[in-house]
Amino acid sequence: MTSNAVRAQVAAKWQDAFTRLNRAEPGITGLMSFSEAWTLVTTFLKPYDLNDPTPRTQYDMRDIRTAFDTINKARRLPVMLENFLEDLHKSEHLIAREVEVYMNLYESNSDTETIKALIFRLVEWYNAWKPTPELGYTIVAAYTLDFQTHLFSILPISFARGVKTLVAATLIGTPSQPSHQHDRALWQAFDTLSLIERYETLIASVGYEYIESHVLEICTGQWAEPMLGNLRSWMIDKIVPWMLWPFARGATNADEAKAMMQGVGSRFDFHMHKTLCDLRTREIFDIIVDFPDSIGALQDLKECLQRVDQRAELVQSIRRAIKKRLLHPGADTKDILLSYVSTIKCLRIVDPPGVLLFKVADPIRRYLRDRPDTIRCIVASLVGDGESGDSLVDDNEPVVPLQQQEIENYGDPDWTPEPIDAGPDFRASKTSDIISTIVSIYDSKDLFVKELQVLLAQRLLALKDGNVDRERRNIEILKIRFGESALQMCEVMLRDMTDSRRIDQHVQSQHATIMHPTIISRHFWPALETSGIVMPGQFKELQHQYAQGFSHFKPDKLLRWLPHLGRVHLELELEDRKVDADVPPLEAAFIELFSEKNTWTVDELMSRVGAVSRSATLKALATWVDMHVLKEDNESVFRLLSIAEESNSGTRPSAPRSATVQDELPPVMSIQQQQAEQMKVYWKFIEGMLTNLGALPLDRIQAMLKFAAGYDRTIEQLGSFMEAAKREGLVTTKDGLWKLGN
Repeated sequence: MTSNAVRAQVAAKWQDAFTRLNRAEPGITGLMSFSEAWTLVTTFLKPYDLNDPTPRTQYDMRDIRTAFDTINKARRLPVMLENFLEDLHKSEHLIAREVEVYMNLYESNSDTETIKALIFRLVEWYNAWKPTPELGYTIVAAYTLDFQTHLFSILPISFARGVKTLVAATLIGTPSQPSHQHDRALWQAFDTLSLIERYETLIASVGYEYIESHVLEICTGQWAEPMLGNLRSWMIDKIVPWMLWPFARGATNADEAKAMMQGVGSRFDFHMHKTLCDLRTREIFDIIVDFPDSIGALQDLKECLQRVDQRAELVQSIRRAIKKRLLHPGADTKDILLSYVSTIKCLRIVDPPGVLLFKVADPIRRYLRDRPDTIRCIVASLVGDGESGDSLVDDNEPVVPLQQQEIENYGDPDWTPEPIDAGPDFRASKTSDIISTIVSIYDSKDLFVKELQVLLAQRLLALKDGNVDRERRNIEILKIRFGESALQMCEVMLRDMTDSRRIDQHVQSQHATIMHPTIISRHFWPALETSGIVMPGQFKELQHQYAQGFSHFKPDKLLRWLPHLGRVHLELELEDRKVDADVPPLEAAFIELFSEKNTWTVDELMSRVGAVSRSATLKALATWVDMHVLKEDNESVFRLLSIAEESNSGTRPSAPRSATVQDELPPVMSIQQQQAEQMKVYWKFIEGMLTNLGALPLDRIQAMLKFAAGYDRTIEQLGSFMEAAKREGLVTTKDGLWKLGN
């Protein structure tokens, strides 16, 4: 049984509720008024079906406001809100059904108009069920949150795809005036349903993709002019007006809009720079090859790298492209050097401090250092020997001395710290001279000076008119780069050429002869390849006569003939024809022997001209066979064709050899050959070490060779020599130890 206390408490609660609802009205008049107000408001707020053709009841808003006021005075608004939200949940299936219909249609036709129609339809549902603002912010906010929560829970994944396509259509079709009514209504619908906040990242991705597409379309392969200015103008004209609706809605003036779009605008600008930077990074090798016509792209890349930190990616891209497309045996050394020069010039534009160049150049420099003809290519370009291709030297740049790496002066008021991405080995280069940079591939300029001497000797010995003005001009220019003392031997070679002409003129004045030798000083010229050729017949007599004339003029000097060098102009008188030929001395020596008899074997010819290889003999004889002067009757037996034989090809029986033979540079020994010859001198030392001490490591051999007079080779050069000796079977190696071969 219920206690008196409980009954009293219930009675008090009932009386309090009755008083609150009746509001001190007589009888139950107030309670009846509250009941009528509750019924009116709940009926007014109850969601209805938009597809129901039954006309909706029209209400007088004054009555609605009065009813709400009655419920509010009775402090029953929270209960009424709960009741409204419960009715809302019961009616949400109507929206879900309509969303399903629209999305099924979209998935079948992929038409963005379907998505647009659905969005506008959802706005109709939202507005139809939305409580009037006069009822207060609380109920409207609760309704909006509940409506959007349910809506986002029933939208399928394909809706996001449709929204993205729809947003992209608004961007592509943005007119010059951003207040286009059609797009305005769409973005207002987005705002009403809070789709902008829901799909903000997706909407921004549309802008990113559109920017990326535009940059790739207009900038790919366009390197001559900078493109960033045009891209920024395009962003202002095309992207900024589109950004106003999704990202600056609610702004009342330009300053507010600018402030609201600052974040997303900065991201769009960053993406534009990043896309262009990525594109130029992918194209960088072709941009370098196309320099200087690609200077516009380099200026853009420099500015992009200041906005986007992709220096490491740029370095890796260049290194990969260089390794794949340049640093391989199929590439000509001259092409690699030209590409290296272009790389230097390009990266100095992109990164003036030189950090990127320092990181990119290392594999190129190491590869060029290992190529045997690198020095010769550089030197040939320095002396203007690159007529057939591009030169490493820019004629517009002043000739300056080779510049050495400067020691950093921290007391310099203009001193700046090294860039943050500079490695521990980086040293900022203060020089802009390309030649100094190229020469610095090697540790010493002595190699270049020696190669200059070899090349100059070849060019001087190849002169036919004795005019050394061009070579003298080159030497004067090179003196500026390498210094006076470094080119003293080159000066001696030039003086020898002048003295040779003077000596020849004197000898000719005493006893005229058709021989005009070039007389050089043996100790001041690079080593010339030697040969055991002995000139027979009239050639030997001419040499003897000239030597006598020279001895009378220079009694303290002795001529040492190098008969395998030079050219001989011959006039052959045969029975039915005359043949003019300009040939090397060996060919002249062989044809001279045919004046003694008409048929010779190869062995007989070789025995008469000294130490000549069989291959060189056959090659020399083939020259006369090609000119139809000799004929090979049997194997290794050649006969003089005093009377021309009919040619099966119908060509003329003879032709001037000078018209068919290309001039070749005299066989001056290259630096590598000279070093190899010099290393042979030290072989006896190495052989003695390995005999007395047994197997030795390379560094021990190098240390002991340092005691030999004149030894100045590096351990890498010694290693190359030992590998050559190994190929000849003189030594073997195991576990890093070298020993004599069996």
